[in-house]
Amino acid sequence: MDLQENINRLDQDLRIIARRKGVDFYGVADLSLAQNFIREQGGDEVASYPRGISLGIRIMDSIVDDLPHRKERSVAVNYHHHGYEVINRRLDLLASCLSSYIQNAGYRVLPLPASERYDDERICALFSHKLTAHLAGHGWIGKSCMLITPEAGPRVRWITVLTDAPLPVTGTSLDEKCGNCSECVDICPVSAFTGAAFHEDEPREIRYDAGKCEKYLNEGEKWSVCGLCVYICPHGRNNK
Repeated sequence: MDLQENINRLDQDLRIIARRKGVDFYGVADLSLAQNFIREQGGDEVASYPRGISLGIRIMDSIVDDLPHRKERSVAVNYHHHGYEVINRRLDLLASCLSSYIQNAGYRVLPLPASERYDDERICALFSHKLTAHLAGHGWIGKSCMLITPEAGPRVRWITVLTDAPLPVTGTSLDEKCGNCSECVDICPVSAFTGAAFHEDEPREIRYDAGKCEKYLNEGEKWSVCGLCVYICPHGRNNK
């Protein structure tokens, strides 16, 4: 079996494992297209991997649709638990499983946490999972700074597995389809979004003030959640 056959087999096996473990989105991105950004956020080691496997699990619509009642403790706790913690745990376990499989195939691999803050000043993680999802062709970056998929809007949690395995890239970045819609901007209780469209060469601060979100949540009860921008996006509500 030649190298290309081995790669195709590896790619097929990874897809099968991911699907069996409940993933809704599987894609592979060419990270060389954003290497400078990746290096600036996560450093040289993270930026040394040319491929990123993007994995996504959809949040249950019933949980998201309850978010207008997020002031009720039962709604907030269920969203935080099943819509956040449990799905992130599933993604972490899946990333670990796939990473072991890739390593055993003879390639470098680095699984990244689904949700762990790395930089308190910038309020960001070591790596942007939505960047991998964007480059893998899963969706576009909306005015809420979330990854918007045609199938589920922003109602998806993401994780990335970095590797040097030359897996076939699944797609290219989708064009922005938010148009004149500003529902996520209008519903935000602290006006954290400016309404500016995403441009790769512009910093996040032009579109989003992460500090406002954090302050809003910290001022509430310890179980407080928001997620209204996830709830309101028409691309999620219209595809249930």
